[in-house]
Amino acid sequence: MKSFLPSPSIQLLVLLLLSLASGAQAQTHRLTATPPSYRRFNSWLMVNSDARLNDKWGLHTEAQLREVKGPNAPQQKFLRIGANYYAANILVLSAGYAYTMSFPEGNDSELGSLPEHRSYQQLLLRFDSSRVQTQHRYRLEQRWVRRPGSGQFTYLNRLRYQLRLTLPLSSQKKVLPGTPYLTGYDEVFIGFGRNSDGNIFSQNRACLALGYQISHATSVEMGYLNQMASQEEMASLAANHILHLGLNFNPDFRKGKLTAESN
Repeated sequence: MKSFLPSPSIQLLVLLLLSLASGAQAQTHRLTATPPSYRRFNSWLMVNSDARLNDKWGLHTEAQLREVKGPNAPQQKFLRIGANYYAANILVLSAGYAYTMSFPEGNDSELGSLPEHRSYQQLLLRFDSSRVQTQHRYRLEQRWVRRPGSGQFTYLNRLRYQLRLTLPLSSQKKVLPGTPYLTGYDEVFIGFGRNSDGNIFSQNRACLALGYQISHATSVEMGYLNQMASQEEMASLAANHILHLGLNFNPDFRKGKLTAESN
């Protein structure tokens, strides 16, 4: 059956254009006055895991420390857990729960913390028939957010779409153990519903990173992430320049898989 997807070269060009557009927005908003507490440069430390339990089911876990001043002073802590259903070779359906704890000024107890509870549903499409591996991620989120100055939670809806491309930096067609690779993605966040206050655009994230596949299950990544985020209280956009550090651990516990990969 003929594929209606654009060629890998076209997909890579689209991703690069989206990243450049996000960077151009960041340059524009550098001229905008921001409060003294605003931090433009920071880092995100990420650990992601998709464990394959059997042919149909898997477990997703994720932990992040965001906007880190030091190991004991993250501005935001993030945890996610979910179930993955492998409907086909290219299609994964997921659902789960995420929890975020934000500190407006780092660990300043006088300002308090801002928790968020979140449920999500996700559809993931993966294509790896060419050297450029392509991933489309569609995610719907239901969020219960405590905003600054409020003792109650506000319910919000959000839709996210991410395009991710991965290219092995070797003569091999796929990313195998011992292979360095280049990966990049662009993700747009759209808010909707009664409490969105007409603010449809929530944020955009564009990332370009170098990775290394240590084993079948483990890889590490380091790169640059540009985040354009809507600031409701200021009616403006904030540009964040982020050092992205990631560890991926994706074991396969299906019969025979774990033993074969460890050998």
